[in-house]
Amino acid sequence: MKIGRYLVVFLFLMALLITFGNRGIVDNYLMSKRLAQLNSQNGMIAAESDELKRKILLLRSDLTYIESIARNELGMVKKGDVVYRLAK
Repeated sequence: MKIGRYLVVFLFLMALLITFGNRGIVDNYLMSKRLAQLNSQNGMIAAESDELKRKILLLRSDLTYIESIARNELGMVKKGDVVYRLAK
């Protein structure tokens, strides 16, 4: 009888260890969720990197793109352009 009790206690402790221990089932589940989150974040960063590479190529080679950036973001005007200022 005592061997049966010890065996049940041992099996119960091993089940707890397998479930909640280091690299157990719960830890594996949490790590798989974290991996999915990091993969998603990695995809967003890769898309942003591709967009920045595209903008770099445009800034190096496309004069109309450079002009549109200068006009829209920096507020620059060409010589001969008429600028209207509206008072509020």
